[in-house]
Amino acid sequence: QVQLVEPGGGLVQTGGSLTLSCAACGGRFRVFTMGWHRHPTGKARELVAGINPDGLTNYAEFAKGRFTISRNNVGTNDTMVLQMNNLTPEDTARYYCYADDHLGSSYWGQGTQVTVSS
Repeated sequence: QVQLVEPGGGLVQTGGSLTLSCAACGGRFRVFTMGWHRHPTGKARELVAGINPDGLTNYAEFAKGRFTISRNNVGTNDTMVLQMNNLTPEDTARYYCYADDHLGSSYWGQGTQVTVSS
């Protein structure tokens, strides 16, 4: 059974940095695309960044130059990290990691709250 757990998150001041991690287990993640979405309060959920099985990455415009996604796969486990720098209050949201098996199934973590104070 695929499980995604996101420790991390928290409160940080404007201009600060935060590292989110996603621990994934129970799947053949080496063939999954993984990534992060975020859901600001009162707004639509949006893609933050993704990384495919070959390590190719894509970022939302707001994330380019500030956020870095990476992953490390070992067997049926995967650890994905989102390094976020130069954070602003507009980055305040609940962040979710996801995994897509390219066979029609997607998996989501429970989310972790990131709050950036001005």
